Amino acid sequence: MTNPILPGATLGVLGSGQLGRMFAIAARRLGYRIHVYSPDRDTPCGQVADMEYSAPYEDYEQLEQFARSVSVVTFEFENVPSAITELIGRHTLVRPSGAVLNISQHRLREKGTLQQHGLPVPGFRAVRSAVDLEAALSELGRPAILKTASSGYDGKGQLRIDSQSAADAWAALNTDEAILEALVDFECEVSVIGARSPSGEFAYYGPLRNSHAHHILDVTTCPAGLSPQLEQRAIEVARSLFEALDVVGVLCVEMFVTRNGEILINELAPRPHNSGHLTIDSHVTCQFEQQVRAICDLPLGSTQQKRPAAMANLLGDVWSKGEPQWGSMLKMNDIKLHLYGKTEARVGRKMGHLTVLGESTEAAERAVRAARQVLRGE
Repeated sequence: MTNPILPGATLGVLGSGQLGRMFAIAARRLGYRIHVYSPDRDTPCGQVADMEYSAPYEDYEQLEQFARSVSVVTFEFENVPSAITELIGRHTLVRPSGAVLNISQHRLREKGTLQQHGLPVPGFRAVRSAVDLEAALSELGRPAILKTASSGYDGKGQLRIDSQSAADAWAALNTDEAILEALVDFECEVSVIGARSPSGEFAYYGPLRNSHAHHILDVTTCPAGLSPQLEQRAIEVARSLFEALDVVGVLCVEMFVTRNGEILINELAPRPHNSGHLTIDSHVTCQFEQQVRAICDLPLGSTQQKRPAAMANLLGDVWSKGEPQWGSMLKMNDIKLHLYGKTEARVGRKMGHLTVLGESTEAAERAVRAARQVLRGE
C-alpha cells in the first residue's frame, strides 16, 4: 500500500445524486469530509456533504477550485464531460481514471475495448446512417437492439427492431451515431460489482440477480442462484476487466447469462450501482464504504454476506396515489427503508429503495415486494 489517503482528508464527488449521498454517508462514518460538484442545488449528496459546489461542468474556474480542495475525486454519475477529468487530474487524483470514464461513456468505444481485451460481449456493429443500419441488420439479424452511442441509461436512447424498416428505426432513434447489438437470448441478468485499490487488491459483490420493469432496475436478489460454474465465470470476467482497464475504485459489470450457459457483458458503470444498494444492509462492508477504501488505498473490507437479501426500487410512481403508507410498511418485520432526499416524485424517478434480509432469497424477494405494495396502499 502506497500513500493512503487517511481519515480526516476531504474526498470529492462528481455528480450529486443518491449514489453520492450514500458514498458521503459511508465516508463520514470513516471520518472523511465530502465536497460535491454538480450543476444543481440542494441535492441528495449536497444535503449531507460539507460543501456543495453548484456550477456547470464547463465552469473550469469552479472545477479547479473544487479539485484543489480535495485529496481525490470519484464519480457517482458518469455522464460528465470526460475532458474535465484531465483538468481535475492536474490538481488531484481521479479514481477511476478519466480513461475508464471515457470508455464507459460511449457504447461503441466500450464494446470495442472489451472485445480487444478478449472479454465476452454480444455481437455488435457501428451505425451512423440508415444505410449502415440496413447492412448491420443483414449481418446480425432481427430482432436486434439499436442504441445511441452515448447518453443513454434506464432504457433511454434505445429501441428494439423487429419488422420495421431500417429507415424508420434510424429516424425514430434521432441520433447521428449508434450501436446495433444482437438480441441476446438470456436466462437472466446479473451484475458483479468490483472494487480495486491502487495497490491491486480486488474485492467483489455478487453475482447479483437483477429484474427490470420498463427498462429500469426493479428488484435485485443476492445470492443470484447461479450454478457454481457460472458464478465463478462471472467473477472471472469481472476480475479480468478490472485488470485489463487498470480500474481503481468501484465499477459495476452488468452481464447476461444466456440460456446456453454463456456470460456476456452488457455494459459498465464506473461507480457504485443500483443493484448493490442491498449491500448496505446485507454485507459486512457495503459498496459505498468499499468505494471510500478503494480510492483512498486503504485495505478493502470484507464482502461476506450476512443473510440472503432482496432490494426493491421505490420510483416516483409509488407516490401516484398520494403520500405512501409509511406507517403501515414500517410495521412489517425486517424492512429497511432508504430515501434519497428528493423533493419531487416523478414517474420513473428513483426516490429510494427497500431492503429485506430473509432465510432465503425467495423469501426476501416476496417480503420486499409485499412491503412495496403496502406502501402503495394495495
